[in-house]
Amino acid sequence: MKVFDFDNTLYHGESAVDLALYMIKNNRRIILYLPKIFINLIKYKLCMVEKKKMVIAINDFLRNALRSKDEIYNAVNGFWDKNKSKLDMKMLKRIGRDDVIITAGPDFLINGIRYLINTDNIISSSIDPDKMKVKYLNFGDNKVKAYKALYGEKHIDCFYTDSYNDKALMDISDRVFIVKKGRLSRVK
Repeated sequence: MKVFDFDNTLYHGESAVDLALYMIKNNRRIILYLPKIFINLIKYKLCMVEKKKMVIAINDFLRNALRSKDEIYNAVNGFWDKNKSKLDMKMLKRIGRDDVIITAGPDFLINGIRYLINTDNIISSSIDPDKMKVKYLNFGDNKVKAYKALYGEKHIDCFYTDSYNDKALMDISDRVFIVKKGRLSRVK
């Protein structure tokens, strides 16, 4: 079985950040959150982000920057129409029916492109649409917990990611490839 991270692996960029930027045209309040978004993105890239603080920041954004619970869900189709070109089609072709995509990104965002992905095996963060808060943040060692909850001890032959934030998944995979702009470097 192969397992794939999503952002900066199958998608060139951070899809949730790109969604927030896309939504600015209809909601200027999001601009106020850009400094927090980019500070957290830098911390994430440096592997310095704490799950608890990340959940607090996401919940704050969902409750205070958005006008309604439907706003973010209604933006998904338009977002993918504009950003579908950021999907790495070469990497997507590597995905088989039994392979898994595992992402810290929210479920509603990746569900918007399920028809383009060759697998139904997707593990993502989940957002409660009624309470507009994170139900489960699929980040760091939570990715391994979610994987094992669904697949038990099923063996991971290859894992593709862009970040050492996924070290916990790297540790349980036979081969690991770091993906940078579609180029693969084997690190394990």
